[in-house]
Amino acid sequence: MQKRLAVADRVRLRLYVIALGTLSWVERAGGRWALSGPRGRGREPPAAGWRALAGNRREGAPVDWVRRAVGDWPSPRVGRMSLAAYCVICCRRIGTSTSPPKSDTYWRDIRNIIKFTGSLILGGSLFLTYEVLALKKALALDTQVVEREKMKSYIYVHTVSLDKGENHGIAWQARKELHKAVRKVLATSAKILRNPFADAFSTVDIEDHECAVWLLLRKSKSDDKTARLEAVREMSETHHWHDYQYRIIAQACDPKTLIGLARSKESDLRFFLLPPPLPCLKEDSTEEELRQLLASLPQTELDECIQYFTSLALSESSQSLAAQKISTHCDKIEANGGLQLLQRLYRLHKDCPKVQRNIMRIIGNMALNEHLHSSIVRSGWVSIMAEAMKSHHIMEASHAARILANLDRETVQEKYQDGVYVLHPQYRTSQPIKADVLFIHGLMGAAFKTWRQQDSEQAVIEKPIEDEDRYTTCWPKTWLAKDCPALRIISVEYDTSLSDWRARCPMERRSIAFRSNELLRKLRAAGVGDRPVVWISHSMGGLLVKKMLLEASKKPEMSTVINNTRGIIFYSVPHHGSHLAEYSVNVRYLLFPSLEVKELSKDSPALKKLQDDFLELAKDKNFQVLNFVETLPTYIGSMIKLHVVPVESADLGIGDLIPVDVNHLNICKPEKKDAFLYQRTLQFIRETLAKDLEN
Repeated sequence: MQKRLAVADRVRLRLYVIALGTLSWVERAGGRWALSGPRGRGREPPAAGWRALAGNRREGAPVDWVRRAVGDWPSPRVGRMSLAAYCVICCRRIGTSTSPPKSDTYWRDIRNIIKFTGSLILGGSLFLTYEVLALKKALALDTQVVEREKMKSYIYVHTVSLDKGENHGIAWQARKELHKAVRKVLATSAKILRNPFADAFSTVDIEDHECAVWLLLRKSKSDDKTARLEAVREMSETHHWHDYQYRIIAQACDPKTLIGLARSKESDLRFFLLPPPLPCLKEDSTEEELRQLLASLPQTELDECIQYFTSLALSESSQSLAAQKISTHCDKIEANGGLQLLQRLYRLHKDCPKVQRNIMRIIGNMALNEHLHSSIVRSGWVSIMAEAMKSHHIMEASHAARILANLDRETVQEKYQDGVYVLHPQYRTSQPIKADVLFIHGLMGAAFKTWRQQDSEQAVIEKPIEDEDRYTTCWPKTWLAKDCPALRIISVEYDTSLSDWRARCPMERRSIAFRSNELLRKLRAAGVGDRPVVWISHSMGGLLVKKMLLEASKKPEMSTVINNTRGIIFYSVPHHGSHLAEYSVNVRYLLFPSLEVKELSKDSPALKKLQDDFLELAKDKNFQVLNFVETLPTYIGSMIKLHVVPVESADLGIGDLIPVDVNHLNICKPEKKDAFLYQRTLQFIRETLAKDLEN
């Protein structure tokens, strides 16, 4: 019963509303009809109107009853009153009368509910859709927030100008249409050639002007090596992209592409992401972490000198970095977080180039192991080395070049072991390399400082690259590379000492024979012997060259080194001994001369045999030889003045012998580029390699 009354109440309420609405409609309609009739009288509306109002109901319906009660058509005022009265009476009758048949009321309520619910859902959906679209259109991003998020998660958003005139001008429309046309041409050609390009890019939702970036990325991952190299070259030569486009490449490229970009001379540094954050350490705990890393390395089956330097580093923290010349245990260093620790040290010692070079030397040794390449790349060292490659300091750039060359297995087949540095070319180049020129320093020398320009009062410090024609810290890197770009120029470094007073490994008594075998193995791994070779040596370095060539002549696997040797330049090489050895022996109780110095004495049997054997080999192989010798004495310290290599000792017995008015240290350091010393050296190289360079 309560349910039936509730239904009746709802029906009564709806009828009241209908009555009021009908009253207002009839008022408007009745007014129009009344005014339009003749003499101001209302005229009867058409029968169709009544039928519409009645709803084609059966005889006896309320509307028919109203027509019978008020006549065919009452006046407007009478009609409104009669109709209102009728509505009120109907509502009262329905409220007091018994309920209609259950089936009719049930289906009528269902229809009303369906109409109301459908209208509500449709209207609500339209409203929500409009609000979402309006919100999306009005949404604006805070660019500063976006920039901060870029640095956090490397998500880059291209900001578009809100100026419609700027984005939809004639130039913009023309460019967009051009990109569309290019894409259609590429897609069509892809279908014709059955290339998967169309499928790969048909589902990528990118702007038309972004196609170049993604096309280069796809090309850089091609199975064709030539296509990959071409893609990297095109990336490196691109300088008009926006920042976010460089970051897209940095995020999406593979390690091979990243290394290739680092070894490309014109590459923008925006191609390289910042190294990952380093783990937090307590203050002043970096050195302790390094000590723990050294202590974790196995000490068995090691060279005695490696054990010595490691123990020295563990006992004296100030000598920790000196022990990092160790080239073994790379896997253990990587597993114990050594890459991150070395990176922290590299940053902490940014004002100490020597420490940084020692750290780069370690990374270069680790890069000799190809299975560690992915770890080196992930730790961020490629980004650091890409920046170091652009340094104006030749030593720093050369150490970085060695690391990246050992990582680059796309274009470099050789491996540059510890102490072997490529001075030219340090970047990827399209210039074909036709010959090698090797520089071997002497006693107390180094791979770079031995071959610097002669010091002067105006040029006592390293100058920027822009001033390299006036002063250079490594003339083979600057002068010779420009004059002979088709050469690969390599400089070798090894440890030497004049006296055993110097802090060094007590077990290290390395003879010329031992060093020559070690250097020969390293140079062969670097591909020396695959091309024509010219050797350039100073002082004891010339004896090492002679010994290396003799050893290579005895080993079948080294025969290419002998067969491709074209010529040798000796700068004050003591073929028959040195006065330095005689002086050291005379005061041996004071100087404690090293083994290298002792071997330079004139009465050394090993030195005499080396001279005789090499002279025979040089004549047999027809080596071209050029000898320089100093004529001025050299100051050793502040008290000793000595003519280190006299003219008679520098005479090999074959080739020209040219005296130069300089001392022993400056015999390999030209005063300037147009000086006789350099120009004669350049002439010899060009004449000796003339046929090879022409081919």
